[in-house]
Amino acid sequence: MTTARTAFPPPHPLVVRARRLAHEVLAPRAEEVDQEGIPASSIEAVKRSGLLGVSAPVEYGGSAAPAAVARETAEILAGACCSTWFVQTQHHTPVATLATCELPVRERLLGPLARGELLSGVAYAQLRAYPRRPVRVTRERDGWRFDGTVPWYTGWGLNDVMLLAGVTDADEVLFAFTEARQQPGLRPSPPMRLAALTAARTVSLELDGLRLSDDSVALRAPYDVWAAGDRPKSTNASPAVFGVAAAALDLLDGDPDSEETARALRARLDEVRQQAYALADHPVPSERIAERLACRTRAYDVMRAATTAAVVAGGGRSMDLGSRAQRLSREGMFLLVQGQTAEVRAAHLRSLSR
Repeated sequence: MTTARTAFPPPHPLVVRARRLAHEVLAPRAEEVDQEGIPASSIEAVKRSGLLGVSAPVEYGGSAAPAAVARETAEILAGACCSTWFVQTQHHTPVATLATCELPVRERLLGPLARGELLSGVAYAQLRAYPRRPVRVTRERDGWRFDGTVPWYTGWGLNDVMLLAGVTDADEVLFAFTEARQQPGLRPSPPMRLAALTAARTVSLELDGLRLSDDSVALRAPYDVWAAGDRPKSTNASPAVFGVAAAALDLLDGDPDSEETARALRARLDEVRQQAYALADHPVPSERIAERLACRTRAYDVMRAATTAAVVAGGGRSMDLGSRAQRLSREGMFLLVQGQTAEVRAAHLRSLSR
């Protein structure tokens, strides 16, 4: 008599590459990176992995992988080294922007970005401060002038290019590419010292007459049109939250005192992850917003419990700056505010008052 076995499909090749990158490069260096910064060798390994083109069109050198694959690779990278994940995750917005763009910059940059030849950062979170305009864009004869302050720019010294955004006097958003370096009209601050992810090299950018040509523009649209598509994105739970939570629970393996806690938290993590991704796959991003926000806050709750359990299980050793449990706890704190909007903040605070 034979016993039937459930057949599971093999993992996607990019998932295999992400696991190898995490196991061989990112996780072994994570505590050192946390204290000293991301080395260029880690960025080069990410570029070679093919993961920067996970969602990019095949005809430009990408993989056009399903959303589920992109989420799983993000979980793996975030759980291994959240700083490195955060630098490379910026890259996917420029790729997505170019993939739907019909302007000349698409042919110039989409291929190099999809193939990992170039790494891009983003400087557009300030758009969410509208109607304030931290970055103002004005039309000039042969292009556009940018003035103001970008409060957060991640990956300085690691990125090759950046996608910069501002608002025009006509209340349009304008996104344009430029080199990620100091240049006339663009000056970075010293790198910020943060409670977590200092390694990701975050700076602010002062813009004083930065001039970019028409052929650098990737998107120009009325603010209201852009915002309608942007707002729903932040209501979904980030795959990084699940990656950091899972990595924290892995630290409990082999500890008899933690076995019951780990089992219970893994069940909660699996449940909220499944719900979060079902909502993310809903065909209408602007629907079920209340459910998405509630699920996002539940994901935070599980992550916070998982990282706390790792710290508690580690005891006094967790206070050492070289402790993996402590690093994951601080990274979890960072994820509580990463991608935060006023709507997300209000929903999270309401959940904490209950």
